[in-house]
Amino acid sequence: MKKIISLLAVTLLFVTSSFSQETNTGPGTSFGIRAGVNFQNINGKDFDGDKLENDMLVGFNAGLNAEIPIAPDFFFQPGILFTTKGAQEKTVILGTTITSRIQLSYLELPLNLVYKPMLGNGHLILGFGPYVAYGIAGKAKIEGGDSSFESDIDFKNETSITDNNYVIRPLDAGANLFFGYEFANRLSFQLNTQLGLINIQPDYSGVDMGDSKMNNTGFGVSLGYRFGG
Repeated sequence: MKKIISLLAVTLLFVTSSFSQETNTGPGTSFGIRAGVNFQNINGKDFDGDKLENDMLVGFNAGLNAEIPIAPDFFFQPGILFTTKGAQEKTVILGTTITSRIQLSYLELPLNLVYKPMLGNGHLILGFGPYVAYGIAGKAKIEGGDSSFESDIDFKNETSITDNNYVIRPLDAGANLFFGYEFANRLSFQLNTQLGLINIQPDYSGVDMGDSKMNNTGFGVSLGYRFGG
């Protein structure tokens, strides 16, 4: 909990600092809101090194960002998002379909470089950059036949096989890549993909996990609107 509170405090400071730059960066600095749909998965390997065969999970993201000009048509775009990730897997056991689902909620800080040349009456959007995210909530659920089991997800780096809840490492980080179009009225749409580069599987005390690892990956579609600039 202390880590979450610290992260929220840093996030608040980050956002306040970004907004305060409006009077220091001159004309061109703008702020935006964005929300959209995520199609997420957890890729990686199991204990034996075989590829995980998970299915995508539909989620969402919402947040705000600043767009600070650094060169003609180029902008630095820091932001803050609430975003959901995860994956699901379906297996058939003795004729019964068993669905396992992991739903994760993150507070995410993207730090993107954006290229926005004029195209028609609006701007083409091309961007990339790193992101850092911290897990703040999650659920693990198993359903099959008339039975179901659900537990909260604990975010910590190490656990044991006797832990009652499902455990995921709290820190996630990786790369963003996106493109889209901003209309003359400042409305925009955006297609993005995201590749997690950090193993979110925790260490298990006294257990050799072999080649197993888990990484968040996904893509999404979002709509946005810009103010100022």
